[in-house]
Amino acid sequence: MGVLGPLALPRSYLRYPLVSSVRTRGLHVSAIRSFTHPTLPTRAVAAPSVGDFVPKDAERVLSSPSELARRISAKVLPKLPRADVRKVVMVGSGGLSIGQAGEFDYSGSQAMKALREEGIEAVLINPNIATWQTSHELASEVYFLPISVDYVAYVLEKERPDGILLTFGGQSALNVGIALDRMGVLDRLGVKVLGTPIRTLEVSEDRDLFVQALKEIDIPVATSTAVSTVNDALQAAERIGYPVIMRSAFTLGGLGSGFANNEEELRDLAARGLSLSPQVLVERSMKGWKECEYEVVRDGADNTIICCNMENFDPLGTHTGDSIVVAPSQTLTDDEYHMLRSAALKVIRHLGVVGECNIQYALNPTSREYCVIEVNARLSRSSALASKATGYPLAYTAAKLALGYTLPELPNAVTKTTTACFEPSLDYIVTKIPKWDLAKFSSQVDRHVGSAMKSVGEVMAIGRTFEESLMKAVRMADPRWVGFEVFGKRMSKQELDDVLRNPTDMRLFAIAQAMYVEGYSVEQIHDLTKIDKWFLYKLENIVQTHREISSAGSVESISFELMQRAKRMGFSDQHISLLMNSTEATVRAHRKLLGITPYVKRIDTLAAEFPAHTNYLYTTYNGSEHDVDFDENGTMVLGSGVYRIGSSVEFDWCAVTCARSLREQGIKTIIVNYNPETVSTDFDEADRLYFEELGWERVMDIYEMEGAGGVVVSVGGQLPQNIALRLKNSGVNVLGTDPERIDMAEDRHKFSSLLDSIGVDQPDWTEVTSVNAAKAFAQRVGYPVLIRPSYVLSGAAMNVVYEEETLEYNLSAAADVSPLHPVVVTKFIDGAQEIDVDAVAHKGKLLVHAVSEHVENAGVHSGDATLVLPPFSLPEEDMVRLKSIAAKVAAAFDISGPYNMQIIRQVTPGEPAKLKVIECNLRASRSFPFVSKVLGHNFIKTATAAISGCDVPDPVDLMAQKRSYVAVKAAQFSWTRLGGADPFLGVEMASTGEVASFGRDVHEAYWAALISTTGFKIPHPNSGVLIGGDIRKPEMARIAKILNDCGFRLFCSSREVEEFLNDLPYVSAKRIFFPTKDKRKLREVFDEYDIQCVINLARVRSMSATDEDYVARRNAVDFGYPLLNNERTALLFVESLARKIPQGGLKRYEECRIPSEVRSWSEFVGFRA
Repeated sequence: MGVLGPLALPRSYLRYPLVSSVRTRGLHVSAIRSFTHPTLPTRAVAAPSVGDFVPKDAERVLSSPSELARRISAKVLPKLPRADVRKVVMVGSGGLSIGQAGEFDYSGSQAMKALREEGIEAVLINPNIATWQTSHELASEVYFLPISVDYVAYVLEKERPDGILLTFGGQSALNVGIALDRMGVLDRLGVKVLGTPIRTLEVSEDRDLFVQALKEIDIPVATSTAVSTVNDALQAAERIGYPVIMRSAFTLGGLGSGFANNEEELRDLAARGLSLSPQVLVERSMKGWKECEYEVVRDGADNTIICCNMENFDPLGTHTGDSIVVAPSQTLTDDEYHMLRSAALKVIRHLGVVGECNIQYALNPTSREYCVIEVNARLSRSSALASKATGYPLAYTAAKLALGYTLPELPNAVTKTTTACFEPSLDYIVTKIPKWDLAKFSSQVDRHVGSAMKSVGEVMAIGRTFEESLMKAVRMADPRWVGFEVFGKRMSKQELDDVLRNPTDMRLFAIAQAMYVEGYSVEQIHDLTKIDKWFLYKLENIVQTHREISSAGSVESISFELMQRAKRMGFSDQHISLLMNSTEATVRAHRKLLGITPYVKRIDTLAAEFPAHTNYLYTTYNGSEHDVDFDENGTMVLGSGVYRIGSSVEFDWCAVTCARSLREQGIKTIIVNYNPETVSTDFDEADRLYFEELGWERVMDIYEMEGAGGVVVSVGGQLPQNIALRLKNSGVNVLGTDPERIDMAEDRHKFSSLLDSIGVDQPDWTEVTSVNAAKAFAQRVGYPVLIRPSYVLSGAAMNVVYEEETLEYNLSAAADVSPLHPVVVTKFIDGAQEIDVDAVAHKGKLLVHAVSEHVENAGVHSGDATLVLPPFSLPEEDMVRLKSIAAKVAAAFDISGPYNMQIIRQVTPGEPAKLKVIECNLRASRSFPFVSKVLGHNFIKTATAAISGCDVPDPVDLMAQKRSYVAVKAAQFSWTRLGGADPFLGVEMASTGEVASFGRDVHEAYWAALISTTGFKIPHPNSGVLIGGDIRKPEMARIAKILNDCGFRLFCSSREVEEFLNDLPYVSAKRIFFPTKDKRKLREVFDEYDIQCVINLARVRSMSATDEDYVARRNAVDFGYPLLNNERTALLFVESLARKIPQGGLKRYEECRIPSEVRSWSEFVGFRA
């Protein structure tokens, strides 16, 4: 055909190519940026067409195998022009935070798949290095830079794209896009906004414009007023009448919103909301109404469909991200469903959305009255849930629509025989339950849930009944929970009624106590909670079955009928065993003896009306036959489960990379995961996807039914590791490192003995069963010590203790130390440096390793620490010793696969540094994506080869290679969401995500990484900085000196700090009035002195809510100002600031002034990794 052949054909023809034609799409890309295809995931294309009809130029045809249908459609379908773009910038969402999490990795990845199919270069801006989308498999170029107006403008100026996609990066991307349009940057650079127009985005985000737009088409909205001052908010509430809800514009996850019952509450709420957003909306409160949501898809020709409708289990008043959600809706009448459906179509058409969006409603449970709450004119958390719940690839479809396709032209990616212009039908029910980690924070944190989102992740369970779906979801949310059961501390009747009226993160278990223990009726619970009685009657069904099982007496006495009913209700074998005082294995054996086993069903989007071609599966006991044949004998890859603090999107990157690497080796793959926010649960990432639990029972079910060749447990974080040994003991072929060795690394005694045997040092430690024994150990080794209670009473887990009094408190008031609950006490080495070593070995031989240096000293959890790679201060001899330790550990544990170590480096003048191993995990760690991308070597790909024993590479010493760049990984915190929590860094992890950036040196990289964290605002020149904390920290003097030299004004609240700072040469600081109990007055103080940054270097966490250091830290995040709470990172920040100011680092975007850090990943590394 010749090189130019395919390019001469109309693009409409290229949508029906032969396989060879698909690959010629790469000709649209410049030579140095050709696409790499390490794997070829299933493309959403129609089934083979019948006949030889070829559409003419500009003709649009129906996606159908029927030649007649295609010929007719070519004459009638509107001839929309395709977007004339060759290069598109995709704006990502940044670090995972509460309100904006992994769902945007999934949606952005799907969108870039669509772009790649069209031969369009995707240039991605996203500092979240742990995501799958920041891989060259999808993007032609990746910029690990802040999602800010300035940096996105710099990338646009440098890359000169034809178009930009703003609706796949959450609220962050949307806000940036609107600002760029207002600045005129998009027009000046000739960049088209693809998909939903900017004006539509503005209307949907500006509350006042949104209300006006809906009134134009007679769609009811809550009585509301948009205001920009506290006084205006109070006046609006007077007109509307209390109670009111206040919402912030241009924020994500309900940030800054809340309910106010009186003037005092609204004054506080408005002051906080206006510190986070320029505008708030004061609305009539409809607390207690039903909340429903519709996911809507519309193309440029006005074809509009409802992909999915969902209903909140909780009534209005709880943010939908913090509510249990079911799909499809269960309690709406047919009349109500179609009333809201028609309104959704009308609204979306009026607003002019092109792509996907969602609309939320409040519905009066006693009448047909409803109000629109909001419209998100972008992909959202709910979009990811709806996409996984229905099998409809919403993000992929939205990206195609943004390029000018229409719904009839696009194929249904699941059936391959119907078009995308259809509304999915579900023959199952999906339940989403949020995951909160509020117990990890200080007891000051408010555990009530309301209009501002607090959950860090979510799970999705699929079943054929609500009971089955809910019970699965409860277990997915936390492995400690066995189902709808009484859990945790028993509440008094007064406490119980309060939690039922005013929900907390434990309200579902409060309902369980009310039903199981207190004997509350459905009517009573409904009156207190306003939860629809249909849901409560379903919960009562579970309670009744629970009581029947309990009265059976023994496992053997459970009849076929009762066992079948229990399993159809979602009871796990473990749950039944606890009720019978038996074992899970005994229940499993009895159940199988009765012939009761689960059936595997397929998600097909059309309730089995058409044949489906995907292997997107779930298990249920409410069936009579399997939907698949078990003839592939694939390898199972266990995913990470729910995102939570300590386990997040980085493990999804590991799971996806592992599955793709296995497929490259010709091995069939089976992914098991239940997190709707992930790329691993995309239907085309594995040969078979089970949207299922990751507990022993379900993994065994799938392994036995599939006849799997083996199971990979080392790429999904801690959850799969917890069942590794049990799987092996059950006859499962666990691939990679022997689970016996994994158990040895987890057991403190075995681990310590092994390190001693190979001559690897470790800190002194002991396991105690009494407070006196802990005191004796501390006196012997000297304070400080690190304590790890196994049974925690008040949110205090690991802590560094500096004195005996605190030790006694932590082991008596905060935790229970006894022979039943031993506590590990370790000598804590104050001021020592911490180092992360990530490595891969095969049969005990080290293949590859990476050494990352922590900026913070030991005492800050590695997940919260700032990592630098390559290390910037470690001498060569220590690098050699660290490699030697990694090799010794690999050999001792006979590791085949990934592993990670944390090592303490203690420096004594005149002596070699002491290197002590403090932890070793025989699995992938959260830093594997970071080290892989920074060093340009995929550690998980190497680990997969080591696990499978296929094409194992030769060892390579990446750390011996010199590099001209540095990368810094910084933690993303969500303190603003967690009212009352103390923003203090310690040995217990608190961050919800991470970001990373590259630079020529550590200062440039850290600057870009820190301002990449969501919500970080660079202080203006000559503004005020509030300094406090421990004056014994040597860094404080240097920090104050640099800030003073840079022109910043220094303030403090403590006389001690004031005297210390003013005693420094050429430094001036002012002590200011500092109210610790009145937030409004404190805000006035911040405004009076123009304080725009807080540096607080306290030594220990505050015990009181009125402690000045706590108040400074807490209100810095509440007022939206940057907080530096560690001496090492604060010093690095001010040093970076001092270097950036002369370069114009505090200035806004200017034409033709592109900062040196604005370089792509491949430009830094030197090749496309």
